[in-house]
Amino acid sequence: MRNRLSFFAIWRAAFFAIAAFPAFAQGMSLPQRTSPQPETTNGVPHVQIGVQADPEIKAELLRSVAEFPGVSLGPTRVSLPGAVGFQLDADVTLARPGSIVGGREFAHLHPDGSLHASLDPVIARKAVAMGWAIAHPWAQQRQGWEGFVMIYTPNTKEELGTVIQLVQSSYTYITGQTFPK
Repeated sequence: MRNRLSFFAIWRAAFFAIAAFPAFAQGMSLPQRTSPQPETTNGVPHVQIGVQADPEIKAELLRSVAEFPGVSLGPTRVSLPGAVGFQLDADVTLARPGSIVGGREFAHLHPDGSLHASLDPVIARKAVAMGWAIAHPWAQQRQGWEGFVMIYTPNTKEELGTVIQLVQSSYTYITGQTFPK
Protein backbone atom coordinates (compact mmCIF):
# COMPACT_ATOMS: atom_id res chain seq x y z
CA MET A 1 0.00 0.00 0.00
CA ARG A 2 2.81 2.40 0.88
CA ASN A 3 4.45 1.80 -2.52
CA ARG A 4 1.17 2.62 -4.26
CA LEU A 5 0.88 5.86 -2.32
CA SER A 6 4.47 6.80 -3.11
CA PHE A 7 3.95 5.97 -6.79
CA PHE A 8 0.72 7.99 -6.86
CA ALA A 9 2.36 10.97 -5.17
CA ILE A 10 5.29 10.94 -7.61
CA TRP A 11 3.00 10.47 -10.61
CA ARG A 12 0.70 13.29 -9.49
CA ALA A 13 3.62 15.68 -8.92
CA ALA A 14 5.11 14.83 -12.33
CA PHE A 15 1.73 15.21 -14.06
CA PHE A 16 1.09 18.65 -12.60
CA ALA A 17 4.65 19.79 -13.28
CA ILE A 18 4.30 18.82 -16.94
CA ALA A 19 0.76 20.18 -17.25
CA ALA A 20 1.79 23.51 -15.74
CA PHE A 21 4.01 24.44 -18.70
CA PRO A 22 2.99 24.41 -22.35
CA ALA A 23 4.80 21.88 -24.50
CA PHE A 24 6.32 24.61 -26.65
CA ALA A 25 8.07 26.09 -23.62
CA GLN A 26 9.53 22.77 -22.52
CA GLY A 27 11.08 21.99 -25.90
CA MET A 28 12.46 25.40 -26.79
CA SER A 29 16.22 25.66 -26.69
CA LEU A 30 18.15 28.88 -26.97
CA PRO A 31 21.84 29.31 -27.75
CA GLN A 32 23.99 31.48 -25.50
CA ARG A 33 24.03 35.02 -26.89
CA THR A 34 27.61 36.02 -27.67
CA SER A 35 27.13 39.77 -28.11
CA PRO A 36 27.53 41.82 -24.94
CA GLN A 37 24.34 42.55 -23.03
CA PRO A 38 23.56 46.25 -23.36
CA GLU A 39 22.82 48.45 -20.38
CA THR A 40 19.17 49.33 -19.88
CA THR A 41 17.28 51.82 -17.80
CA ASN A 42 15.86 50.52 -14.53
CA GLY A 43 12.50 52.20 -14.88
CA VAL A 44 9.97 53.26 -17.46
CA PRO A 45 10.56 54.03 -20.20
CA HIS A 46 12.56 50.79 -20.28
CA VAL A 47 15.14 51.25 -23.04
CA GLN A 48 18.65 50.19 -23.95
CA ILE A 49 21.43 52.72 -23.47
CA GLY A 50 23.72 53.59 -26.37
CA VAL A 51 22.47 50.98 -28.86
CA GLN A 52 21.75 51.54 -32.56
CA ALA A 53 19.92 48.98 -34.67
CA ASP A 54 21.33 47.75 -37.98
CA PRO A 55 18.69 49.04 -40.44
CA GLU A 56 18.80 45.88 -42.60
CA ILE A 57 18.38 43.53 -39.63
CA LYS A 58 15.57 45.67 -38.20
CA ALA A 59 13.79 45.71 -41.59
CA GLU A 60 14.13 41.92 -41.88
CA LEU A 61 12.65 41.48 -38.40
CA LEU A 62 9.64 43.60 -39.36
CA ARG A 63 9.22 41.71 -42.65
CA SER A 64 9.24 38.40 -40.77
CA VAL A 65 6.70 39.49 -38.15
CA ALA A 66 4.43 40.97 -40.86
CA GLU A 67 4.09 37.40 -42.20
CA PHE A 68 2.79 36.00 -38.90
CA PRO A 69 -0.84 34.88 -39.33
CA GLY A 70 -3.30 37.41 -37.96
CA VAL A 71 -0.67 40.04 -37.10
CA SER A 72 -0.67 43.64 -38.26
CA LEU A 73 2.17 46.11 -37.77
CA GLY A 74 1.44 49.67 -36.79
CA PRO A 75 2.15 52.43 -34.32
CA THR A 76 2.48 51.05 -30.81
CA ARG A 77 -0.32 51.62 -28.32
CA VAL A 78 1.89 51.28 -25.25
CA SER A 79 5.47 52.30 -26.02
CA LEU A 80 7.48 55.32 -27.07
CA PRO A 81 6.84 57.26 -30.29
CA GLY A 82 8.52 55.54 -33.21
CA ALA A 83 8.01 52.03 -31.83
CA VAL A 84 6.14 49.49 -33.98
CA GLY A 85 3.39 47.48 -32.33
CA PHE A 86 2.74 43.84 -33.26
CA GLN A 87 -1.06 43.78 -33.11
CA LEU A 88 -3.17 40.63 -33.19
CA ASP A 89 -6.16 40.96 -35.52
CA ALA A 90 -9.63 40.90 -33.95
CA ASP A 91 -10.36 37.37 -35.21
CA VAL A 92 -7.30 35.87 -33.47
CA THR A 93 -8.21 34.17 -30.20
CA LEU A 94 -6.34 35.35 -27.12
CA ALA A 95 -5.41 32.50 -24.79
CA ARG A 96 -3.76 34.84 -22.28
CA PRO A 97 -5.25 38.34 -22.58
CA GLY A 98 -3.96 39.24 -19.11
CA SER A 99 -0.38 38.87 -20.36
CA ILE A 100 -0.79 41.55 -23.00
CA VAL A 101 0.34 44.99 -21.92
CA GLY A 102 -2.27 46.90 -23.91
CA GLY A 103 -5.04 46.19 -26.40
CA ARG A 104 -4.04 43.31 -28.67
CA GLU A 105 -0.34 44.29 -28.87
CA PHE A 106 1.63 41.19 -27.87
CA ALA A 107 5.03 42.78 -28.58
CA HIS A 108 6.58 45.96 -29.95
CA LEU A 109 9.85 46.95 -31.59
CA HIS A 110 11.67 50.03 -30.31
CA PRO A 111 13.56 52.40 -32.62
CA ASP A 112 16.85 50.97 -31.22
CA GLY A 113 15.91 47.46 -32.40
CA SER A 114 15.05 46.00 -28.98
CA LEU A 115 11.62 44.58 -28.30
CA HIS A 116 9.25 44.16 -25.40
CA ALA A 117 7.35 40.91 -25.59
CA SER A 118 5.16 38.76 -23.39
CA LEU A 119 6.76 35.31 -23.19
CA ASP A 120 5.86 32.17 -21.33
CA PRO A 121 7.60 32.67 -17.97
CA VAL A 122 9.68 29.52 -18.52
CA ILE A 123 10.96 30.85 -21.84
CA ALA A 124 11.47 34.32 -20.36
CA ARG A 125 13.73 32.85 -17.69
CA LYS A 126 15.66 30.89 -20.36
CA ALA A 127 16.03 34.03 -22.50
CA VAL A 128 17.38 36.00 -19.54
CA ALA A 129 19.74 33.18 -18.50
CA MET A 130 21.12 32.84 -22.03
CA GLY A 131 21.72 36.59 -22.43
CA TRP A 132 18.89 37.38 -24.87
CA ALA A 133 16.63 39.42 -22.62
CA ILE A 134 16.10 41.23 -19.34
CA ALA A 135 12.92 41.26 -17.29
CA HIS A 136 10.84 44.43 -17.62
CA PRO A 137 10.91 46.51 -14.41
CA TRP A 138 7.17 45.89 -13.96
CA ALA A 139 7.28 42.14 -14.72
CA GLN A 140 6.75 41.12 -11.10
CA GLN A 141 4.26 43.86 -10.27
CA ARG A 142 1.22 42.63 -12.22
CA GLN A 143 -0.24 39.14 -12.46
CA GLY A 144 0.20 37.76 -15.98
CA TRP A 145 3.30 39.85 -16.70
CA GLU A 146 5.81 37.39 -15.21
CA GLY A 147 7.20 36.72 -18.70
CA PHE A 148 7.28 40.34 -19.89
CA VAL A 149 10.84 41.02 -21.08
CA MET A 150 12.98 43.29 -23.20
CA ILE A 151 14.67 41.27 -25.93
CA TYR A 152 17.98 42.87 -26.85
CA THR A 153 18.68 44.28 -30.31
CA PRO A 154 19.94 41.57 -32.68
CA ASN A 155 23.37 42.45 -34.08
CA THR A 156 23.81 39.67 -36.65
CA LYS A 157 21.66 37.53 -38.94
CA GLU A 158 22.22 34.61 -36.56
CA GLU A 159 20.98 36.65 -33.60
CA LEU A 160 18.03 37.80 -35.70
CA GLY A 161 16.99 34.16 -36.14
CA THR A 162 16.87 33.65 -32.38
CA VAL A 163 15.00 36.92 -31.82
CA ILE A 164 12.39 35.90 -34.42
CA GLN A 165 12.08 32.55 -32.61
CA LEU A 166 11.39 34.44 -29.36
CA VAL A 167 8.76 36.65 -31.04
CA GLN A 168 7.11 33.52 -32.48
CA SER A 169 7.14 32.10 -28.97
CA SER A 170 5.37 35.22 -27.71
CA TYR A 171 2.72 34.81 -30.41
CA THR A 172 2.20 31.18 -29.39
CA TYR A 173 2.04 32.02 -25.69
CA ILE A 174 -0.53 34.79 -26.15
CA THR A 175 -2.71 33.05 -28.74
CA GLY A 176 -2.31 29.43 -27.64
CA GLN A 177 -1.72 28.56 -31.29
CA THR A 178 1.39 26.71 -32.35
CA PHE A 179 3.25 28.82 -34.83
CA PRO A 180 2.92 27.37 -38.36
CA LYS A 181 6.12 25.84 -39.67
